[in-house]
Amino acid sequence: MKASLFFIATLFSATIVTAQEIAVLQYGGGGDWYSNPTALPNLVNFCNKEINTKIQEKTQVVKPDNIDIFDFPFVHMTGHGNVFFTLEEAENLRNYLLSGGFLHIDDNYGMDQYLRKELVKIFPKEELKELPSNHPIFSSKYKFPDGLPKIHEHDSSRPQAFGIEKEGRLVLLYTFESDLGDGWESEEVHNDPPQVRLKALRMGANIIKYAFEN
Repeated sequence: MKASLFFIATLFSATIVTAQEIAVLQYGGGGDWYSNPTALPNLVNFCNKEINTKIQEKTQVVKPDNIDIFDFPFVHMTGHGNVFFTLEEAENLRNYLLSGGFLHIDDNYGMDQYLRKELVKIFPKEELKELPSNHPIFSSKYKFPDGLPKIHEHDSSRPQAFGIEKEGRLVLLYTFESDLGDGWESEEVHNDPPQVRLKALRMGANIIKYAFEN
């Protein structure tokens, strides 16, 4: 039995390492996991043009307990409200991350208080730690010497990037008080200046590149 599980995990890991696809996480709890619908398609288009990725422009959706999550080296999660993982979902997410997957959570403002208690289900013995500005994710393609950029103002708090590492690899990135996804959305959605959108897209490209290569 253990040999079979090891074989399956190895296959999943190989799939994650070789694939170049991304998905949105459809989580429970009532939060709007579907917010910022134009964000990921725009980021994908930017990455395919600027950092030579070959990601499908149609973004897929995956649930936390679905085995299909292992097909995606990068999973994105966002929203404003409540988040809830069942124990089965948390276990599947943990196995996904330990097998080579990467989860990027972007707080669209209002998610933080719900999210943190749910992450404990995935990694009970780990804490979110703020990434220093010299972390490789801030220079994998474009240079962000001050760390995570501020894209949208909500309450004048500074942007922070938190992470969880396992065996020296960043497996989970949580971007807070930045609202990268709003900056990825089409120009007419938030009327952001071009330089703000470019800053958000470049940081997103850094995250994608880091996730694909680590």
